[in-house]
Amino acid sequence: MAKAVKTNVLRHLEAAGVPYETREYAVEEDNFDGKLVAAKTGLDPAMVFKTLVLTADDRSHLVCVVPVERELDLKKVARASGHKSVAMLPQKDLLPLTGYIRGGCSPIGMKKAFPTFVEEEAGLREKISVSAGVRGCQVILAAEDLLRETNARLAALCRD
Repeated sequence: MAKAVKTNVLRHLEAAGVPYETREYAVEEDNFDGKLVAAKTGLDPAMVFKTLVLTADDRSHLVCVVPVERELDLKKVARASGHKSVAMLPQKDLLPLTGYIRGGCSPIGMKKAFPTFVEEEAGLREKISVSAGVRGCQVILAAEDLLRETNARLAALCRD
C-alpha cells in the first residue's frame, strides 16, 4: 500500500529503519471510536491500539497504549507507573502537551518523551496498529518495534 502523507510518526520510523505499513480511512468528525477505526481499515480490532495520555498525582505525565476494545484501569496504571493515582489528561491539554489532537494521538513522535506503558497483551501480537499521528491514518508495525521506539514497558493496564 502507498505510504500516507508524511507525519512525524512516519518520519521517525523511517529514520530509525523500522518497517511499517499504513492504512487510511475516512474520518467522522464526531466519532473517534477505535472499533470504528478497525472496521474502516479492515484490521482485526484486537490489533488496533489507542493512545491515552494521563496525569499522575505528582503532575507528571505518562502515556498508555491499549487495545481499542478494552478499557483502561486507572488503579492498574498507577501501580504500573509507581504513582498513588493517575487521571486522564483533559482533552484541551492534549495538543499543547503532545503535538497531537484527539483521534490522531500516537505514542511515537510526541513533543516530549513521556514514560510509556503498553498493555501486556501487545507482547503476544506480532503486529499492532496505532495512530500515525493524524486522524484518518493508522500505522501498523511490529509490537517489539513500538516498544523499542517509545522506550515503553509492557504492563497490565486494562480492566479484566
